[in-house]
Amino acid sequence: MYAILDIETTGGKYNEEGITEIAIYRFDGHKIVDQFCSLVNPERKIQPFVVNLTGISTEMLRNAPKFYEVAKRIIEITQDCILVAHNAQFDNRILTTEFDRLGYPFELDTLCTVELSKKLLPDLPSYSLGKLVRSLGIPISDRHRAQGDAKATVSLFKMLLAKDTSKEIIQTSVRKDPKRQLEPKLLDIIETAPPTTGVYYMHKKDGTVIYIGKSKNIKKRLVQHFTNDNRKSKKIQLEVAAVTYEETGNDLIAQLKESEEIKQNKPVFNRALRKTLFSYQLSSFTDEIGYLNLRIEKADGRKNAITTFTNYQQAKSAVYKITEEFQLCQKLTGLHQTQQSCFAFGVKECYGACIGKEAIEEYNGRVLRFLEKNSYENNHMLIIDKGREVDERSVILIENGIYRGFGFFNLNYQINNPDILRSIISPMANNRDAQHIIQSYLRKNKVLKIVNLPQEATM
Repeated sequence: MYAILDIETTGGKYNEEGITEIAIYRFDGHKIVDQFCSLVNPERKIQPFVVNLTGISTEMLRNAPKFYEVAKRIIEITQDCILVAHNAQFDNRILTTEFDRLGYPFELDTLCTVELSKKLLPDLPSYSLGKLVRSLGIPISDRHRAQGDAKATVSLFKMLLAKDTSKEIIQTSVRKDPKRQLEPKLLDIIETAPPTTGVYYMHKKDGTVIYIGKSKNIKKRLVQHFTNDNRKSKKIQLEVAAVTYEETGNDLIAQLKESEEIKQNKPVFNRALRKTLFSYQLSSFTDEIGYLNLRIEKADGRKNAITTFTNYQQAKSAVYKITEEFQLCQKLTGLHQTQQSCFAFGVKECYGACIGKEAIEEYNGRVLRFLEKNSYENNHMLIIDKGREVDERSVILIENGIYRGFGFFNLNYQINNPDILRSIISPMANNRDAQHIIQSYLRKNKVLKIVNLPQEATM
């Protein structure tokens, strides 16, 4: 059974789009057996170019159902189906993201009619839906509206099924459920695993932990472990007798917990993660004139680091962003090796610290703002993020720039109370890997909030 669908969205930043219209046809390989189409109130702004493309405006959606109001119907009509769409990766991502916002794990195998068309109908001038169906003589109405595009995709898919006489391409394109190929022991392990974020522990028969991992979806990650055919995975499949897990509610806690417990337990299949997670760091120094400089250098535990990076390219990319955000000099951040003015000065994006033109105190003031924002030194703060339940939050405590540990609290608690902090924080080692994980995560991801604490409020 197939669920052939099309989704129209608000446009905007990646993973921040909302659905404005959805159409789904349940297709048994021969005929449509069920259908659903609805406008959806995305509760966010629609990009002007999308309004011009689809004709769907904010006014049209004012009284439309919100996604949570149609979610149950979507689950019903797609149950036990393979999701089919023209550019299935996009539609599946949008749908999965919407269900993630509701806390529901929406997972379907997917089939993309763009990819199938390229294999079964090679050398066509275009594989965009409109041009493709027109070149194949398939009628299409209401282009760039969900119902019209989904109906055209149904006709296209029927043609592709007929073209695939050997059925080889369809079979290899569908990401079939690998559980059917697994041993009963591994099937049982997967069945009891949750599709949630956390840390999992693989045990031998005697209970020994042989592997520790973390995932945003533990069930899906175990399927990957148990269906991969590389050497390490095959060894794990032979030795694993049970898998236990701990939910963490968010990926930052999962990373910290995984790193700490691998160091403590030293599982036989975690050799790679026993090593340090980062190889480069960012440091600062004052030059002979008095300007504060930033420098990328090889990680060195004997030196103070502002922040750390997994590799040099990541470090360089971050320093470019820092230089731009704080209007720093490329020469003094190590991005432009020169004895003269830096490149940014030539395009009027540097105020001239590279040639001594900008006042030292003004330039250093901007560097100090960056340091205050990013350095752990003397920081007293709580990092608050999602917890394991709806009414729960996670908290990470940083005290005097030292990572103290993490815990979980109910929303009714006042966590800035020192006694409550003591009771909920699980103490953790303050190693440089933990600081790297936290700093790297905060650079790339948003958390619910960061609370700066006065010294007397910490433990």
